[in-house]
Amino acid sequence: MRDFPSCFGENGVQVADASCSSVGVSKASQNLVTCTYMCKLLGKSCLMNFVWNKNLMGQCLSVEIDDLSHQLICKIDVKPSLFSKWKGSKCLDVNSCKIEVVWDLSLAKFGSGPEPLEGYFVAVVCKGEMVVLIGDLRKEAFKKTGVASSISSSIFLYKREHIFGKRVYGTKAQFCNNGPIHDLKIECDTNGIDDPCLVVRIDTKQVMQVEHLQWKFRGNYTILVDGLPVEIFWDVHNWLFSPSLRNAVFMFQTCLSAEKMWKSQTASDRTVFSWNGSKSFRDSKSPGLGFSLFLYAWKTE
Repeated sequence: MRDFPSCFGENGVQVADASCSSVGVSKASQNLVTCTYMCKLLGKSCLMNFVWNKNLMGQCLSVEIDDLSHQLICKIDVKPSLFSKWKGSKCLDVNSCKIEVVWDLSLAKFGSGPEPLEGYFVAVVCKGEMVVLIGDLRKEAFKKTGVASSISSSIFLYKREHIFGKRVYGTKAQFCNNGPIHDLKIECDTNGIDDPCLVVRIDTKQVMQVEHLQWKFRGNYTILVDGLPVEIFWDVHNWLFSPSLRNAVFMFQTCLSAEKMWKSQTASDRTVFSWNGSKSFRDSKSPGLGFSLFLYAWKTE
């Protein structure tokens, strides 16, 4: 998360990622979805990134494993050519230990983005233990891998996604481990509107409305989802004042209590949360750090 939020003010927030705001951003980068988990692997706490990519050859997946200082330990690529089989496995030896990635996308349903919506699983196994499991076909994953039906204590840390629209931008969001999946929509029309308004809906329910957006193009607001406080940060400056760039940036940050979040973690594990902007969350008196969803919203012609 090295290139993420760097400036959180008391009355506003700059959440724009320079790497995603430049005019030269490529279409390839706009078709990436990255999901990051913290897990135990080889006796250490690690970050595991599932990077879904969509290109002319179809969907592909990379599984990247980093240490807590973001140094790459290993990377396993599932190339588009292998996706023609839709299921399979790959092994990698790390420090004389076998790490296996097993996937089944034969029943996967895709939307407009690169990440499957349902009907799939991707499992990472090490020493007979399910380290991380994503997707909804959980029973099939345990049967295929032959491991016990339990998962080590992995934590879903954050997700980065690009979404597109003219006025409405939609995606799916899960704000806590094993929590319900919600429909999330951001609505904003800036074309020829003197006083545009920003609206956020979760499962069709309006949870936030920002009027006089030209004066409040950056800010933050707290809502409740599944009984948890979720802080919304937005930066729509480009939509209003730099239309050639076209993308706005939103972050949804769950505020889990530090006691619940870290009670099973060691002090060294917690260094993962020392990313740019964490001090500002403490300054804003958030009760703790939880899951973060970063959305880069691109206006289409």
